[in-house]
Amino acid sequence: MLWSVTSERHPERISIRFGSYRSIIRSATELESLQVHSGRDDEGEAEVTTGSVSSRRADTRRNNERILAAALESLTNADELSYNAIAKRACVGVGTVYRHFPNPEALVLAVYRREVRHLVDAVPDLLAEYRPEQAFRLWTSHLASYMMTKRGLADALSAATAAAGEDFTAGTYEAMVGAITTLLDACVEAGAVRPRLDPRTVLLALAGLMHLDPAGDWQRQAADITDLLWNGLRG
Repeated sequence: MLWSVTSERHPERISIRFGSYRSIIRSATELESLQVHSGRDDEGEAEVTTGSVSSRRADTRRNNERILAAALESLTNADELSYNAIAKRACVGVGTVYRHFPNPEALVLAVYRREVRHLVDAVPDLLAEYRPEQAFRLWTSHLASYMMTKRGLADALSAATAAAGEDFTAGTYEAMVGAITTLLDACVEAGAVRPRLDPRTVLLALAGLMHLDPAGDWQRQAADITDLLWNGLRG
């Protein structure tokens, strides 16, 4: 069993313990922010006026981002995901964490979706700053680094999607394909690779990065894999 959820008398003490880290999952489910009321805290009830609505929405977005960043840090650096610890690290109340993510599965899936979004959003910035070939190589380096440093998230995601019964391929897989398509289009336009390449095949080839050993010389091995892939793309 990859994880277990242990609940003490108080629900805010719920924690998740993870076992060995073995794989990286390619995509996660689309999530909605669910509202769970568990007492008054930094997002507690307040008199709502026309002028306060946009401010409260901004606060909610900021808190959501803080919670996800704190949860990612816990998944990266520890074998336990505690709502109490996440709330403390995010500087929000425990009730706020529960209102955004009423169960551990929703939180883990949201963390993964956020990380995939960061990978996808990096593509335009890389292409704006670097030549297409260098942008492609840097992006695959980012992908390899993500896979090596977020191994705890991989097991958590596997268990969360199994427990929730969700189709975790919805949304994020196509987003990754879109990112690779953008990179390939820029490379084709620059004459660096041959045309009519299938981005799904390229993504499948990059999946080999997940088998690197994070305790070994994975940076060099990732660069070697990128070289092999690039030579194949050039034709």
